[in-house]
Amino acid sequence: MYKTINESIELVNLLKRAVVDINDVEIVVCPPFTSLADVRDLIVDTNIKLGAQDCYWEKEGAFTGEVSCPMLKSAGCEYVIIGHSERRQYFGETNETVNKKAKAALKEGLKPIVCVGEKLADRQAGKTFDVVKDHVVNSLAGIMKEDMLKVVIAYEPVWAIGTGVNATKEQAEEVHKYIRGLLKEIYDERTAGAVRVQYGGSVKPENIRDLIVQEDVDGALVGGASLKADSFAAIVKGCL
Repeated sequence: MYKTINESIELVNLLKRAVVDINDVEIVVCPPFTSLADVRDLIVDTNIKLGAQDCYWEKEGAFTGEVSCPMLKSAGCEYVIIGHSERRQYFGETNETVNKKAKAALKEGLKPIVCVGEKLADRQAGKTFDVVKDHVVNSLAGIMKEDMLKVVIAYEPVWAIGTGVNATKEQAEEVHKYIRGLLKEIYDERTAGAVRVQYGGSVKPENIRDLIVQEDVDGALVGGASLKADSFAAIVKGCL
């Protein structure tokens, strides 16, 4: 929950200039709902794509305050983040609601970025894999193989978000590899290899290179470092 419309415009204008020549990294910005249409107008015919931070699973109805997938599509979105740890922690998001949202997004031609990850107490109790499996299996329940190829999974160790403490490259790779194995069990090896699995949790220009070179880390879901064009651009360039 950062950036007014004018602040969003300023940030994206700076980012556009900083990454104008980069074509080997897919770049997506996910501003607040209020800024989506304005940002869309700025990034037409650029190498930057648009995503939203959440959605609702119904197309329309008496759901005051919610934003539907058709609304996001009409605002120019290609992606939508679903089940972010903050949505789970503060707003009662569950695997069931994540699943409904992901299916609704896919039905409207949006690509869901489905977030999974454990809390500090889970990791300390040795339950990281249990929590991640619960999130992955139940958030993706009933999603067909052909649709799964349009889904991005973002692994967010909750203990690393906004704390400045990121998972080590070894910790990130271990869980990403585990997620890849789950996808192989649920679907098949080809699907597991094709799905993009991102790391999210205090990603910075200083650590992106160590993370991105890991075999199963395909990208980053960037939080605080995306609020400044120079640090976000440096992370993008670190993925080259």
